[in-house]
Amino acid sequence: MQRILRWIIDDNQKIVMDTVTMARSRYKSLVDTFAEQIRTGRLPPGTRLPTHRQLAASQGLALVTASRVYAELEAMGLVSGEAGRGTFVRETSLPPGHGIDQPAVTAGMHDLNYNYPSVPGQAELLRTALRQLALSGDLESLLRYQPHGGRLHERASVARHLESRGLHVPAEQVLIVNGAQHGLTVALMTLLNPGDVIAVDALTYPGFKALALALHLEVLAVPVLNDGPDLDALEKLCRSRSVRAIYCMPTLHNPLGWVMSLEQRQRMVTLARTYDLQIIEDAAYAFLVENPPPPLADLAPERTLYVSGLSKSVAAGLRIGFVAAPASMIAALERMIRVTAWNTPGVMTAIAAGWLDDGTVRQLERQKRQDAQARQIIAGEVLAGLPIVRHPFSYFVWLPLSEDARADQVVSALMREHVSVSTAQPFTTSAHVPHAIRLALGSVDMGTLRMAVAKVRCVIEAYS
Repeated sequence: MQRILRWIIDDNQKIVMDTVTMARSRYKSLVDTFAEQIRTGRLPPGTRLPTHRQLAASQGLALVTASRVYAELEAMGLVSGEAGRGTFVRETSLPPGHGIDQPAVTAGMHDLNYNYPSVPGQAELLRTALRQLALSGDLESLLRYQPHGGRLHERASVARHLESRGLHVPAEQVLIVNGAQHGLTVALMTLLNPGDVIAVDALTYPGFKALALALHLEVLAVPVLNDGPDLDALEKLCRSRSVRAIYCMPTLHNPLGWVMSLEQRQRMVTLARTYDLQIIEDAAYAFLVENPPPPLADLAPERTLYVSGLSKSVAAGLRIGFVAAPASMIAALERMIRVTAWNTPGVMTAIAAGWLDDGTVRQLERQKRQDAQARQIIAGEVLAGLPIVRHPFSYFVWLPLSEDARADQVVSALMREHVSVSTAQPFTTSAHVPHAIRLALGSVDMGTLRMAVAKVRCVIEAYS
């Protein structure tokens, strides 16, 4: 029988040790003991645990074994290791996948986690479109399988739309997919194989991060600066590793809101050509920026896949996205569309093409730029004086927290106030997870937004 040490909280809120006797291995027993103490609240969220060396010394373990204990607890979602700060107990009251998995919004919960912006009159637009579609002579064809990349006249509608974003591409090089997330999926499946290396901003879109991990890609984090990715660091990565591709959001980065300058875009293209990188350009929010520099796909059309959609500009429920790609990649992309979804539903593509052609999408984009600006004004007024990172026409805000604040505790406290926000965890691709929260501004009415953001401020100040 072996004697091991168990960490508990005494009456003075100090970590002390209680000896227990167990027959199992020290390593597994320690994991179980810590887990039990955390789940029962005897080690409350925010508790700093002993250092790896302290745990090893107190237990008579090898340092690597002590590190293994904490690694397993971190994999269980119970602790978080923070460079330069230590290992802390996480807030376990948050639901698994909070910040990336989209749960059903409970009654009374104000959702500042996801963006699905809407403007008045959109339901009537859909009603009218369905009536017109019902009277069209093309209805029978919509009941059949569609071409994998969409019908050519619908692809032409998308190509004409992309010209307003500075991208000039023929209809044959445009593919219609089931939302931008599906576009990213077929892009990665076409370009890369399991084990391939892709460079990604250290803070990035969570849906891409989850997709890359699901496809068993090696994700290398590129440090971020105030106005874009650190391109010097990217070049260093390319010199030391066999980087195959880079994923980026040059026009309205999510979550940081930057718009890369023309000079930055030109240098990224130069790096891509020098090191033979494929570029995946995510332009989901690009419509919110008026007169941005040219897309990377226009600067480097031979190696860039441009992915966007109508979820944010029109409606998330339509699930209409598109991929613009070099001609040499179209056949391979169509094969991946075939094996993942076969085709986008014909009813949806017909409605979307009609709205692209008659100016409805342009009108909605103008309205949503105005809407996003109005929401940013509210956020700026309520959060005045706090550190804030944002674009004046974006639908999100990034709030770095003070050294004393813990993001998971802030998010958990806001959940109790019926406000749902995200920590930095889902957005982070590096080992270091910053203490910050991200607010999505586009999914509640203006009055609710002001009230919810005020609660955010109150909770942040309480924990700082």
